[in-house]
Amino acid sequence: MKNLLCAAGLTCLSAIPAAADAFTTTRGVRVLPVNDTIYEVVPRGSGGTWDYWCAAAEYARRVLDAGWMDRFYVVRGRDVSVTTGRRSSVQFTLYPKRSGVEPKTGWLSLGFRPGESMSVQQGYGYCVEAAAF
Repeated sequence: MKNLLCAAGLTCLSAIPAAADAFTTTRGVRVLPVNDTIYEVVPRGSGGTWDYWCAAAEYARRVLDAGWMDRFYVVRGRDVSVTTGRRSSVQFTLYPKRSGVEPKTGWLSLGFRPGESMSVQQGYGYCVEAAAF
């Protein structure tokens, strides 16, 4: 009987969705891995621009151990989350070529177009901006 209960418990634990692997930033935004190279930022509500960049930078630094000058790239702009089903998410990567993204050049960013990027340090700058609101 004890073995049966242990087996049932393990079965239930293995059925917990991938959201259990979520990283929650200091501002309460969830970040979940999509695969080995892509991660998805899923804010509460629709989220402001700063929420996405800040969370992506914090995840890159704290979970993926990226350096301050490492760049992270948009893989997919705002769309339905593939990890949670929520209406708004943006996918990022530290590895654009492995993720099939062509890095964009230029200093102007008009949203979340694939290939747009910034350094982890620049992304943390959005965390400061978000705190001001």
